[in-house]
Amino acid sequence: MKKWLLVACLAFLPAWAVASTVVEGKDYTVLSNPGVAPAKGQFEVVEFFWYGCPHCYSLEPHVASWVKTKPANVKFSRVPAALNPIWEANARGYYVAEASGVLEASHMALFDAIQVRKERLFDQASLAAFYARYGVKPANFNSLYQSFAVSARVAQSRNLAIRYQLSGVPAMVVNGKYLVSGDKGRVIEVVKALIERESKAK
Repeated sequence: MKKWLLVACLAFLPAWAVASTVVEGKDYTVLSNPGVAPAKGQFEVVEFFWYGCPHCYSLEPHVASWVKTKPANVKFSRVPAALNPIWEANARGYYVAEASGVLEASHMALFDAIQVRKERLFDQASLAAFYARYGVKPANFNSLYQSFAVSARVAQSRNLAIRYQLSGVPAMVVNGKYLVSGDKGRVIEVVKALIERESKAK
């Protein structure tokens, strides 16, 4: 079989064939303390990340591409991990950006600023200056940064990461049950395979 034909055949493998190739302990981990499973016919994928993580930066384009084409019954959410004070600062900034309506415009830009331009945006003051570029007035940013609403979201993020026993990022959790780690496109293939597996199980 010619090489190009083999590649074409592999590209059109059915989802069940991909699902059968993922291996527990290699491609994913079954969580010992799973979360609440979504309703029948619904699926959930949560991405844990930190803006200062180069592996998260490498994975993000693959995630963004998949989100554009994922099935409608798959709910996707990003969760900024807040497992230490520096990560928490970026998590607070993320939730302020979300509350201010600038998250979509600033998300990848903050990744680029930190990972490409090497800007040290890891505290309240530097983050206030960064988000000001997107129209968030520093006074408004600072007010929201320590607000009850943002603090509650940060606590929820931290508790979820602890529940899933995350040891690092990036990490993607499928249906509160499977943990997938890594920084390349293979991660998305594993996530898709696990969704297919859950679909057949239901």
